[in-house]
Amino acid sequence: MTSRSPQAPEIPEMTPTELRDRLEQEQPLVLVDVREPHEREIADLPESGQHRIPVGEFEARIQELDPDDAVVLYCRSGARSMWAAKQLAARGFEQVWNLKGGVLGWRDEVDPSLEAY
Repeated sequence: MTSRSPQAPEIPEMTPTELRDRLEQEQPLVLVDVREPHEREIADLPESGQHRIPVGEFEARIQELDPDDAVVLYCRSGARSMWAAKQLAARGFEQVWNLKGGVLGWRDEVDPSLEAY
């Protein structure tokens, strides 16, 4: 019998267009930006009361988020936010999405005026 290690939870991705539509419909979502502060100065999503938790502080600050909320995480391209989303899912958060393509995906699909970096 072979032993299997537990697999990391699968995290769904939300496209930038889906996120825009849900925000416009005022659906209850908590946005979490895991980028560094200097990145927000270059480009960011529209203000929606985002939680700003840089990825390096994420594990120490998870308690700032509510497991009952619908949470969408984002970063520049989606890699750091996917890691953060997996951390939440592993701690029992059931409504977690990664923003597909991050801020760059938002720029490509929703707001081409954002600066690429």
